Order: sequence, then structure tokens, then C-alpha cells
Amino acid sequence: MAGPVTPMEIALDEARAAAARGEVPVGAVVLGPDGAVLARAGNRVEELNDASAHAELLALREAAAARGEPRLPDCDLVVTLEPCPMCAQAISFFRIRRLVFGAYDPKGGGVEHGARVFDAASCHHHPEVVGGVEETASSDLLRDFFAVRRPGGG
Repeated sequence: MAGPVTPMEIALDEARAAAARGEVPVGAVVLGPDGAVLARAGNRVEELNDASAHAELLALREAAAARGEPRLPDCDLVVTLEPCPMCAQAISFFRIRRLVFGAYDPKGGGVEHGARVFDAASCHHHPEVVGGVEETASSDLLRDFFAVRRPGGG
């Protein structure tokens, strides 16, 4: 008998669905204060012709709309990849309580790498951050996706 599905497993399912649509495999889940799933999304950049249609932004927008509130200060965001600077700034604006992510992104991340948005003096809200959750599964999805599209590592 399978145990309960974790939020990261839900995010990984969203990432797999994104990959199946030809999108970069990133998935995100917003959890309410009781741990219930408020919203879930995978990347839809190509489908929507919208460079901002990252999984995090789609899930955050959906959760805020469902609650009828512009900010989510008692909510957590679980995402398969370290958020980029755009998404990290949005996480700050949505006032997310806790960010949990899977794979680290040394090239494009904005939390532990690159811009380190939450460390900037201009950042008004710094969520609790937990990185590396199901890191291998998240990294494998990304690696496999790009291996098919960029043979030879290019």
C-alpha cells in the first residue's frame, strides 16, 4: 500500500506533465496553512507564448485567485527547481511563508545562486527556504529533458 503523496511528488507530477507538453519540466504546488493543496501547475511558457508562465507564477496566481487575496502569508510553495530571479521576486511579493525546492540551479537560480533575491536590501519579504528536497528526482527530469533536445550537451 502506497503512503501519502507528498507535495514534492505532486510538483514532480506537474513537471512530468510539463515535459510531456514540450515545456521545461518544472512543477509547483501551493499549500494552504493546513497543508491542503490550493493550486498546482507546470510550466506553460511555450503553450501560452508567455515568458512569465513559469510553474511558480501560475500556481501562485491560481492560489491567490482561489483565496481572493493578493498575498499568501500563511502558505508554502513547493517547486521542483530553484526559482529564477523573476519567480523569487514574485514569491516575495506574494509573501509566501516557506519555499521548498528540489534541484539547485547554479546557472539561472535566483535564491541560492545568481541574484539571491531574498538577500537583497530591496527585498521586503524573505520566506523560510528549504532546498534540495527530492533533488535527484528533480535534476534527473531536467537532465533527461535537455539530453533529448541538446544532444552532446550543447
